[in-house]
Amino acid sequence: MQKKIYITDYNAICNLGGDIDRIFENAIKGDTSFLTLDNSIAKGKEFYLGKISAELPEIKEENYNLRCNRLLLYLMNSMQKNLDILIKKYGKNRVAIVTATTNSGIEEYENSHNPKHFEIGNPAEYIKNHLGLNNFYECISTACSSGIKTFSTAQKLLEKDICDAVITAGVDALAKLPVFGFHSLEVLSDKKSNPFSKNRSGINIGEAAAMFIIEKQGHGISIKGTGETSDAYHAATPDPKGYEAARAIKIALQNANLPPDAIDYINLHGTGTVANDLMEANAVYNIFGSCVEASSTKPLTGHCLGAAASLETALCCHVIKKQTLLPHIYDGEYDYTLPQINLVTTPAKKNIDNVLCTSFGFGGTNAAMIIGREND
Repeated sequence: MQKKIYITDYNAICNLGGDIDRIFENAIKGDTSFLTLDNSIAKGKEFYLGKISAELPEIKEENYNLRCNRLLLYLMNSMQKNLDILIKKYGKNRVAIVTATTNSGIEEYENSHNPKHFEIGNPAEYIKNHLGLNNFYECISTACSSGIKTFSTAQKLLEKDICDAVITAGVDALAKLPVFGFHSLEVLSDKKSNPFSKNRSGINIGEAAAMFIIEKQGHGISIKGTGETSDAYHAATPDPKGYEAARAIKIALQNANLPPDAIDYINLHGTGTVANDLMEANAVYNIFGSCVEASSTKPLTGHCLGAAASLETALCCHVIKKQTLLPHIYDGEYDYTLPQINLVTTPAKKNIDNVLCTSFGFGGTNAAMIIGREND
């Protein structure tokens, strides 16, 4: 059983809006119009992308002048008051940084040829330097599971008394490399994502950033348990049975000391690919059957890669805060060759104590996290 830690502040930015309140408001509406057809990345081919339209602050330091870092600076500016309080409370030597990304500055490197730009650790280093911190910092890059792993890493840092608080963040900006990569794998769709439908045809890609303040003690959303496993099945295709994905969820439940029926909502990885939805339906059904209401938010935001689980965790925090389920947006034609999981059809007010967020990435990396009300 893991000791509970607390998310005491958080914010996010994505195609749905420039703060978590606006993002949640548009997610509740199920508004897919924020995914737009774009041919600027793959010339001659149009794909739906989740592009951020907000004006971002400039960064003068050449080594850190990346779109990913500008997204992080945008969030730090929005959270400045609580970040200042945090640093004053614990001191610059007792606050750690854990970030998640897959792209870092790979897009900028094409023109700059500055090796600092493609360093995976660049965003973590930027936050540390910007805030003047002197503790541990790192960036996790385990494909789509990266965001949840920032929280499990934060938990370990706090349990080992390496720090008193952790700032975690997930960030990815649109870049040619992942767009072309997913297209070469034939999983990038020119239609809007349609997870768990018999008509699903692949993913859309988005960009996002989300940031969290995590403390050993505090008032906020409780991180109750995390679970991590690996498939060792295939580099780019998940195990269709979902054994290790299900085991990650079971570990999270064990660490949270909760039975399956204590979960009130599941935010699914829900990419809309044939292989991922098959795996995830098997994993979820293996533990919960058709009992727990679930949805994927990727049809609204696109798949934000290393930022996906971070953005979805911020949405899950608001699910608990607002006591409202997020709808699953698809064409309504469920693929009945899959085990039937309980997809949320319309947003609804509900008593929500515990939420499960799942994330599964290339290389068979699986992560699950349970968050919930502080006092339960």
